[in-house]
Amino acid sequence: MMIREPVVAGQFYPGNPERCRAELLELLEAGSADYDSEKRPVGGIVPHAGWVYSGAVAAKVFNALAASRSPDVIVLLGGVHRFQGREAALCTSGRWETPLGPVQVDNRLAERIMGHTNLIVDDAYAHEDEHSIEVQMPFVKHLFPEAKVVPIMVPATRTAHEIGEAVGRTLTAYKYDALVVGTTDLTHYGPRYGYVPHGVGAKGNTWAKDQNDRRFVDMVCAMKAKELVPEAVDRKNACAGGAAAATVTAAAALGATKGVLLQQTTSSEVVAGRMPNDQHDSVGYAAVVFE
Repeated sequence: MMIREPVVAGQFYPGNPERCRAELLELLEAGSADYDSEKRPVGGIVPHAGWVYSGAVAAKVFNALAASRSPDVIVLLGGVHRFQGREAALCTSGRWETPLGPVQVDNRLAERIMGHTNLIVDDAYAHEDEHSIEVQMPFVKHLFPEAKVVPIMVPATRTAHEIGEAVGRTLTAYKYDALVVGTTDLTHYGPRYGYVPHGVGAKGNTWAKDQNDRRFVDMVCAMKAKELVPEAVDRKNACAGGAAAATVTAAAALGATKGVLLQQTTSSEVVAGRMPNDQHDSVGYAAVVFE
């Protein structure tokens, strides 16, 4: 059985079980969302940076989803930072270890999804060094302890939305009680990232958030799945445009008609006053639920 061990525990989030649980509870409290809707959300998009930067933003989405139901399975659509393959990579079996205990992969659903497309390969090893899904697993384990997962890494290709179509078709065809959660960070702005079209410092960071990031967020909320990857490539306003496109498409298949923005911020805003050296570089984050 495939066991995916944590690779960024102790870096992006605490590796010690007690510390991990304590920090998670703090994030969930800090990330309580003023989300009140008659519609039941079918999924969301969360950031995937270290918890100190984006954990409370991700918590807003997970809080909103957990308040609505306890699904049988969560399909996690993650970004691709190191893997070089052009196809999406799915971990079809086994379990993911977390400091809070293991999360089981839904083998049957994974195989069914693969049967709906030739754009996904069964490659658990592609996930070995990828953090975008891993940093979500403790949230899943804590809030949805009985749920299984299907982890899929989605590259930023123009066919990324078709991954979401396959996920959506499978979930609806077999009537799964499921949620879809995608991950992406937004504009990586500053000297560290080699992207400073509007200068270094507060002025550039403000442009990145209020204009560049907001363009991408508005397209996500408008469910413009096919436009997300070209937008991210052209304007550098998302690092996982493929995962976002697939998530929007899958959410639409589950009945969602819009995304609701719960929070939009940046790393420089989150750590302002605590990490003054981090003000020249900034990464955008957004919390969105689909209903």
